[in-house]
Amino acid sequence: MIIALILSGGTGTRLGSDIPKQYIEAGGRPVITYSIEQLYRHSGIEAIQIVADPVWQGKISNWLTAYGFSGKFKGFSRPGGNRQLSILHGLEDIREYAKESDYVFIHDAARPLLTKKQITDCIESVVGHDGVLPVLPMKDTVYLSTDGKKITALLNRSEIYAGQAPELFRLGSYYEANCRLLPEQIWQINGSTEPAILAGQDVVMIPGDEGNFKITTKEDLERFQKIVDAEVHSA
Repeated sequence: MIIALILSGGTGTRLGSDIPKQYIEAGGRPVITYSIEQLYRHSGIEAIQIVADPVWQGKISNWLTAYGFSGKFKGFSRPGGNRQLSILHGLEDIREYAKESDYVFIHDAARPLLTKKQITDCIESVVGHDGVLPVLPMKDTVYLSTDGKKITALLNRSEIYAGQAPELFRLGSYYEANCRLLPEQIWQINGSTEPAILAGQDVVMIPGDEGNFKITTKEDLERFQKIVDAEVHSA
């Protein structure tokens, strides 16, 4: 079984809005519902767990029902002090109904342009591996600076990649990798794949999707709204 874990606990402060970015309406519906729809409609995803603040859980439940996406929904998990602790809370709840050999598909609610192809690519690519990470190659020249003021070292652009969500991991071993980072090291984790790499797991890279951007700033939201408006007008 593959369980989608949707991370929707963020506050979206960088957007400058009173409403977290994943709950703002675009195209007449909340941003979070776009990725949920793709996961709900994909035959490879059998269950959906959502990390969300209790204040928003009622509204999310109503949206799931209103848009017909509640069939695979298993429950809510509480947000943690950072992204990785939110993931850990989700993993703990998922383990209540899933097997250690099952897989968890981690995605951000603020990445609404998840495609069926990206979901399928992750599922097909994880066979024989502990996890899958979609990546994008670096287009710009990149440098290392340890103090943020001067260049410390030149980096080989062809060897550097930007990681994306979604990410897919074997549930049992990924949960153990996160538990090993408790209580302190988990606060230093920035990307979902880091615990798996630190644990020496086999994580395969696959091509990412440049269109699957994360809504972080006001400009990102405006970009997404333009995409949705264009699709509505072309329909």
